[in-house]
Amino acid sequence: MITLDYAAERERMVKEQLEKKGIRNARVLDAFRAVPRHHFVNRVDEGSAYDDRPLQLSSGQTISQPYMVALMTEALDVAPGHKTLEVGTGSGYQAAILATLGARVHTVERLPELSREARARLESAGFADIQYRVGDGTLGWPEEAPFDRVMVTAGAPDAPIGLLSQLAEGGVLVVPVGDDRLQDLIRFRRGGGRVSRERLCRCSFVKLIGAEGWPEN
Repeated sequence: MITLDYAAERERMVKEQLEKKGIRNARVLDAFRAVPRHHFVNRVDEGSAYDDRPLQLSSGQTISQPYMVALMTEALDVAPGHKTLEVGTGSGYQAAILATLGARVHTVERLPELSREARARLESAGFADIQYRVGDGTLGWPEEAPFDRVMVTAGAPDAPIGLLSQLAEGGVLVVPVGDDRLQDLIRFRRGGGRVSRERLCRCSFVKLIGAEGWPEN
């Protein structure tokens, strides 16, 4: 049985998938070196955890390819202490990256089983201060708003108004926006009484289900 050197695999991932594709933020790159991605995938996929592709989770969800996670993280521009909302807990990997960067992470997942699995992974990996919620992430977390940063890890038909309204002054929202197959990754910034919108790239995510997303059926 071959035992992988996961630290070496993470370094290879950073060098060959992130840096070569233009990720430059040193703090983001160090977070990807530090967080054990294999801990956040199904056991059968641990040997593929650092490959340049998404992997299947339970309930028809996916963990995004490392580059897309890094691109969204770099676009979010998280600083230590930023109160950050993640919509779509998924595997827990993105939350781990954000927490490693010093964010105060609040994460919402609509599927209870997925939330439980992610929380177990995160807590066993030493991430004890993340706040969890099961519910409709398109509505955000009003009781905890405002947020300095909001990241949506599923594709929305448009930016949910509820999430934009929960952005603090100077806040940033990163969300895939488009149809149910292809989206544009959009960065919204709130400042000076207005919200600006910047297209970053094309992408493809599972649908964001909820009152301000796609209907479940």
